Amino acid sequence: MKRVSHVSEAINPSVFKPGSLVYTSGNAATPQVLLEQIANDKAICDIDIFSVLLLGDRIKPLFEERCCRRITHRVIFNSHITRNAVNTGCAKYHPMHLSDIPLFIKEQSGVDVVLLSVSGPDHGGNYSLGTTVEGVLAAIEATRKKKGVIIAERNKQMPFVLGTTIPERYIDYLVESDYPLPLSPVREPDDAAIRIGEIIASLFIKDGTGNEPGSTLQYGIGEVPEAVTSAILKRGYGDLGIHTELFAGGMRKLVQAGVVTNRWKKSIKFSVSSIFLAENQEGYDWLHQNSSIQSRPSDYTNRVFKIAEQPRMVSINSAIGVDLHGNIWADSLEARKVYSGVGGQSDFIRGVQYSEGGVAIIALKSTTSEGISKIVDKAPAGITTTATPSDRVIIVTEHGALDPMRLSLGERAVGIAHLATPEARDKLLRIIHDDSAFHKPQLHSHKHVRGFTSYEEAVRQG
Repeated sequence: MKRVSHVSEAINPSVFKPGSLVYTSGNAATPQVLLEQIANDKAICDIDIFSVLLLGDRIKPLFEERCCRRITHRVIFNSHITRNAVNTGCAKYHPMHLSDIPLFIKEQSGVDVVLLSVSGPDHGGNYSLGTTVEGVLAAIEATRKKKGVIIAERNKQMPFVLGTTIPERYIDYLVESDYPLPLSPVREPDDAAIRIGEIIASLFIKDGTGNEPGSTLQYGIGEVPEAVTSAILKRGYGDLGIHTELFAGGMRKLVQAGVVTNRWKKSIKFSVSSIFLAENQEGYDWLHQNSSIQSRPSDYTNRVFKIAEQPRMVSINSAIGVDLHGNIWADSLEARKVYSGVGGQSDFIRGVQYSEGGVAIIALKSTTSEGISKIVDKAPAGITTTATPSDRVIIVTEHGALDPMRLSLGERAVGIAHLATPEARDKLLRIIHDDSAFHKPQLHSHKHVRGFTSYEEAVRQG
């Protein structure tokens, strides 16, 4: 391994030859100094860079039009930095399940260069991949097989996350850096999010302090995950587990409170994740050499069979919209306007179906911040869906929860309509009544809708 005094010793045209295929780590482990140098060095051209949710203000120039003319960006999951380039044709979007990224990398003709962030070494001479693993380990293995180049950036503020490490000999160049990691913004849950959290905790999360397993949790960041966390703590649940693709502040609260013990998990009795985000540096410091946390590649965390092994797996994900058929979309706003990416939602929806006592939940507020209903008659034409009507997915809004299992298309449509605001609900019920495609389901009174549990009923049950 060569420790370089200046980043240009590692990032230059002699390493990044035209035609090179590059894989870079993302999220909070985006190697910003390395990518910034690629943007600055105009002699580096005709290379392809694969990435998953890149973060950090220093890399913004990399996605300006002038850079995109000499670099082909292949984005697997959008961030606010890459979104405009993808939606204006300056970058390419690759729809892909998070679980499939390592296999996709291995099936490539080869990876020429890997850019990653590391922390360490430990006493064994090994370096942690820090806060992001996903496909990075597979990229390292593919690059070594091809005798490519591995360039690591060691940020002094990057925690040494246990679980996935590499030996020093895997690294060709090591670049030193010191800057704050990207933070995950946390907003206090509003009334709608709080109601959603209460419904989920009341109906679907099981306490594990008795003779039955507690729920194993997967959820990410945002108001609803924060509300779910608060509802769990309020109810005094215990002996829960965590098997997730993203570990953020809400889950940290559960671990610190002793709610998560992982004692019911069959294999790794730690909280396992592939990606870690924190709302402040204290959160990243907490991850440093924390033996209750383990990192794993995304073909482990998101593998359907591994998810199915978890006891009472409860997967909680969000969506942009839901239609009366039960189509759910979470990655796009329009047919060709990509907001985020496929990610791991479908992985967990599939895996949870085979977990004993498992539940896949799509949780969303019934309206946008502008008051536009997210519960609609039909999905936008051509839009990609992350869950289909044939998937067993429980849909939750602040108005209630719908379990569509054993419901006909028409009965399901009635239940979905009741997830909307009263005004939108009544409009949707009129559509259902007037359209023979729904096979004339009985429009039950609002108190007796098949598969639907109102917020008030859910709270009483809890």
